[in-house]
Amino acid sequence: MEENHIINLHNVNFYYGQVKALTDINMAFEKNKVTALIGPSGCGKSTLLRLLNRMNDLIDGTRVEGEILFEGKNIYSADIDPVEVRKKIGMVFQKPNPFPKTIYNNITYGPSLIWANDKNDLDELVEHSLRQAVLWDEVKDILNKSAMTLSGGQQQRLCIARALAMKPDILLMDEPTSALDPISTAKIEELIEELKKNYTIIIVTHNMQQAARISDETAFFYIGKLIEYNKTEKIFTKPDVKHTEDYITGRFG
Repeated sequence: MEENHIINLHNVNFYYGQVKALTDINMAFEKNKVTALIGPSGCGKSTLLRLLNRMNDLIDGTRVEGEILFEGKNIYSADIDPVEVRKKIGMVFQKPNPFPKTIYNNITYGPSLIWANDKNDLDELVEHSLRQAVLWDEVKDILNKSAMTLSGGQQQRLCIARALAMKPDILLMDEPTSALDPISTAKIEELIEELKKNYTIIIVTHNMQQAARISDETAFFYIGKLIEYNKTEKIFTKPDVKHTEDYITGRFG
């Protein structure tokens, strides 16, 4: 495994029942980079994202073939606990989904179940996570208010803080700004730029401009296949495959 690769996929096929959703995917994700997964709806990009932290395990009748190596270990091996995988590989969803609890308890809920229960440690974790998500100054005086009182953009940053509180290595983001206004979107994009110093980020986005702005690498998927995967600049200026170019310039899809 190359030094800077944190996840490697080898000949991965994925099925929902009889339906093959991903075909023969081979790719590697680099550490401390933002990789965008693009392609039309239903092309397999969110399925791939959820494969990386075993979220598809929660759906009946799904099946994975091939290997997904995270730090050199196949996360689908029988001896691997999916909960451990999800600690290391956090996820932020399309719609903000804070727990109906206080802002403070949204952050501490996971860690206090698993390792942290000292009040001082938790206070510190809450502040650190909210600062990382650039939300601390907006909420530091209302930590005991319900997370449901926050705006959509703030809720999404809270969900990012909640994922970071688990101290993951990787952050998966499934269209994290598609439900947000332009100002909230810009804040999350700036945040992603900052977070890649410490985390590897893999983001599914429908927004071509967003992929071009924030990612280092871009992978184009079509009908369950990986069509092209390269540095973002190359994909957006001189793709090798005409299909990629047609999608990016809006000629189809």
